[in-house]
Amino acid sequence: MHGFDDPTIPIRDQALTRIAPVRIRRGAWLGQNVVVMPGVEIGAGAVIGANSVVTSDVPPRTIAVGAPARVIRELPQ
Repeated sequence: MHGFDDPTIPIRDQALTRIAPVRIRRGAWLGQNVVVMPGVEIGAGAVIGANSVVTSDVPPRTIAVGAPARVIRELPQ
């Protein structure tokens, strides 16, 4: 995520403010145009709906959609 504190510098040229790994576990499926924020883990077998913005961890075997993404259903084991 780019910083935006200095209005005299274009945002793209400002330092990154948050760098953290993203973990997408085995069998997870992400729809088209999904954005996953730094530090988020998507659980095994989870489904993320198209155009969702994932800002927090998604548990395994769940469906998450929206901006920000929220869990709407658990999948059968």
